[in-house]
Amino acid sequence: MFKKMFKKTAFAGPAALVVLVAVVVLSAMADSTMQPLPASAPAGEFSARRALDHLREFAAEPRPIGSPAGDRARDYLVGRLRAEGLQVEVQRAVGARPASGLATFGQVDNIVGRLPGTDPTGTVLIAAHYDSAAMGPGASDDGAAVAAMIETVRALRTGTGLRNDVVLLMSDGEEDGVLGAEAFVRRHPLGRAGGVLLNWEARGVRGPSLMFETSRNNARLVETFADAVPAPRGDSSMVEMYRLLPNNTDFTPLTGAGFTGMNFAYIRGSSLYHTAADSVANLDPGSLQHHGSTMLALTRALGGADLRTLTSDHDVTYFRALGVMITYPGTAVPPLAALAVLAVAGLVVLGRVRRLLTLPRLAVATVSAVLPLLASVAMAQGLWELLVGLRPEYDTMGGLLHRPQAFEAAIAAMSALAVLCWYLPLRRRLGPAALSAAVLVWTAGLGALCAWFAPGAAFLFTLPALLGALGALAASVTGAPAWVRAVATTLGPVTAAAVLPSLAWNAFDGMGLALGGVGALVLALFWLGVAPLVELFQPGPAVLPRRVPVTAAVLAVCLVGAGLAVDGFDAERPRRTHLAYVMDADTRVAHWASADPEPAGWTRRYVSARAVDGLPPGYARGSLWTGTAPAIRADGPRVVVSSYDGGTLTMRVTAGRGARSVTLRLDRPITWAGVSAGRFGQAGVQVTGTRTGTWPGEIRFRGIPSQGVRVTVRLSPAERVRVIAISESDGLSAVPGFVPRPPGLVAATREDGDLVAVTRGYTLRRGSHGEGVAEGAQ
Repeated sequence: MFKKMFKKTAFAGPAALVVLVAVVVLSAMADSTMQPLPASAPAGEFSARRALDHLREFAAEPRPIGSPAGDRARDYLVGRLRAEGLQVEVQRAVGARPASGLATFGQVDNIVGRLPGTDPTGTVLIAAHYDSAAMGPGASDDGAAVAAMIETVRALRTGTGLRNDVVLLMSDGEEDGVLGAEAFVRRHPLGRAGGVLLNWEARGVRGPSLMFETSRNNARLVETFADAVPAPRGDSSMVEMYRLLPNNTDFTPLTGAGFTGMNFAYIRGSSLYHTAADSVANLDPGSLQHHGSTMLALTRALGGADLRTLTSDHDVTYFRALGVMITYPGTAVPPLAALAVLAVAGLVVLGRVRRLLTLPRLAVATVSAVLPLLASVAMAQGLWELLVGLRPEYDTMGGLLHRPQAFEAAIAAMSALAVLCWYLPLRRRLGPAALSAAVLVWTAGLGALCAWFAPGAAFLFTLPALLGALGALAASVTGAPAWVRAVATTLGPVTAAAVLPSLAWNAFDGMGLALGGVGALVLALFWLGVAPLVELFQPGPAVLPRRVPVTAAVLAVCLVGAGLAVDGFDAERPRRTHLAYVMDADTRVAHWASADPEPAGWTRRYVSARAVDGLPPGYARGSLWTGTAPAIRADGPRVVVSSYDGGTLTMRVTAGRGARSVTLRLDRPITWAGVSAGRFGQAGVQVTGTRTGTWPGEIRFRGIPSQGVRVTVRLSPAERVRVIAISESDGLSAVPGFVPRPPGLVAATREDGDLVAVTRGYTLRRGSHGEGVAEGAQ
C-alpha cells in the first residue's frame, strides 16, 4: 500500500508542493476585506467614505468615560441619529463590573436609538461602544463601528420600513469593563426585552470583519450570516476558542441577559490597538467598508425576518475553504469524527496486513509525535524571550509588534524544522508507513477530542484526517495510475493547508508573539500533516540529505535577523512608553513613575532608579522606575467616613476639582462593594480573590460626579483598615517642566499611564466617623 502510495513519479513531489503553496496563498487571498465605496455610491448602499466623514467628527481625540471629549462625541452622535429620524434617549446610569479583588464602577451615558418596525416579531439590537481608551482616539476601537451604525441607518431609511424594531446601542464605558452594556441590561427596559444582537468591535486597524463569536445554538444565525452577507468571514473554531478565553466585550453582558447574536471584529494591525496611533489616518477604509456592508446586510435580513423562527437547538460548524463558505450541523460533528477514526483504523489494519508497519512501531511513532509539537511551542516562546532580551521595549507591546511577519515566518520555519527533525531520523528506523499512520492517528484523535469538548473546531482535524486516510486507501488500490495515487496522497495535506495556516495567522494577529506558541502549535500540526509528502520527493528507505533541516534552521535565523532589521520604531510605528505623575497630597511629595522594563531616552528625563520607597503606601503596582517631580496645586481626593464597624465600611468619596476618576486601594481583601451616585443610580457587585502586585482590595469609579459618590465595602472583620484614595486626571501637561513625547513615542496601554494621580492615605479604626478621625497613611 504505502510503497505504491509513495512510488516516485517524475513530478509528483514538485507538483504536490506547488499545490500546497497555491492553496495556502489562495486561502490568504480569500481572507480579504472589501473595496471601500465612494461618497457617490447609491443611497441604498453602505459607503465607507460617507461613514469616514462622521468618524472624523467624533474620533479625533481620546474620549474615555466621563471626559469632555466623550460628552462632545455623545452630543454629536445623538444629533446624527435624531437627524435620521430615530427615537433617541441618553440612558444615564452607573455600570459595575467585578474582577479578582477589584470592583469597577462608572457613570455612563448610553445612547439608545430606536427605529420602529412595521409589524415587529422582535428586536434587532446593533451595539458598539463610543468611548475610547484614554491613550488614543479609538478610530477603530470602536469609532469605526459607531460611524458604520450612522451610515447603516441612513441607508436603511432610503428603503421601505423594516418589519422588526431596530435598536441602536452606542454604549459608554466599555473600555473600563463593559460598564455601559452592564447598566443597559440591568436598568433599561430594552436591555431586558431580549432580541437578536449584532455587536461590533476592533482589535487592530485593518483586516476583514470576522464573525468571531456567537451565542449558543447558533444554527439559524449562521445560516442567515452565510446567506445574507456579501463577503462572510470567520469560522466556528474562532467561536470555540473565544468561549474558552477570559476576554469579553459588550456581547458578554448582552447575551447573558438573553440576547442571541453574533460578534464581529477586525484584528490586524493590532500593534496600534489602544494607542494614539489608533487614528482615522491609520484605519483601513476597506475594513470599515467590510464592517458596514456586513452590518447593513444583516440588519436588512434580520429586520425583515420572523425572528421567532431563528431559534435553534444546536450550533453549526462553518468555515471558508478557497473562498467558499461551508456549513454543516453540529449533529454531524461526532459521526464525522468517528468516521475519520474508523478510516484511520482501517488504514492501519491494511498496513499491518500488508506488513508495511507493526503496532509497536506505530505506537512509538504516535507517542513520539508529541516531541515536535512541544519543541515548536518551546522555540516560539523562546524566540519571544530572545526578542525581549534584545529589545526590552517589545515587552510593553505585549507581543503585538508593528512588523511581525518575518518573526512569524521564522516560527513557521522552526516548526517545520521540529517536524523534520522528528520525521527524518525515525523514517529509516520505523518506516514511512508507521510515521504517516501516526500523523493520521494524531489528527483523527484531535478531531475526536474537539468533537467532544469544542465541536466547532473539530473540522480543523477531522476533515484532514478523514480525507487523508481515504486518500491513502485510494492510493493503495492495485493498478491505479501513478498520478492518481499522487493526487490521492495529497488530499489530507491539501485540506490541512486550506484551514490550518489561516488559523495560525489569526492566532498571531489576535494573541501576538508573546503567545506565539499557540500559532506555532497550529503550524506544527500543519507540518505534521504534510510531512508524509516528503516521500514523493524521496521514496524508499534512504535518509534525506541533512541539508534540508540545516536549511530550515538557517532560514529561521535569517528571518529573525530580517525581522529585527525591519521592525524598527518611527513616527508611523511608534514605541510605547509608560509614565505617570503621583503626588501625596498629605506631604506634597511628588514623583514620576514608569513601568517600562527599559525606559526610553525621553522617559529617562523623568525617572532614574528602580525604587518605590518614596511613593505613597499602596500606590505602586509591580516594579517601577521613579524620579522626583515638582509638586502641583491640586485638591486631591477626600474620604469622609460615615461608619466602620470592623466589617462594613461606608464612606463619601470625592476626587477633587478636575479629576475624572478615583481609585481606592485597601490593605485587606473585599467581598462586596457598592456605590450610590445620586440621580445616576446605584450598583453593587460581589468580589472574590485579591489584586496582585499591590494592596489586595481595589475599587474604581470612572467618570465620578463632582459631588462624589457614596461607597460601601464589606471586608472580613478587623479592628482597622488602611485606605489610599487616588484621584486621576488625564494628561501630564499640568506638571511644570513636562515635555510632550517626541514623534515615535506613544503612551503605553497600562491603565495608570499618562495620569496625574494625587493620593491621600487613611488609617480607619472600628468606630471611625467623619474625615476628622481619618489619619494619614503610615
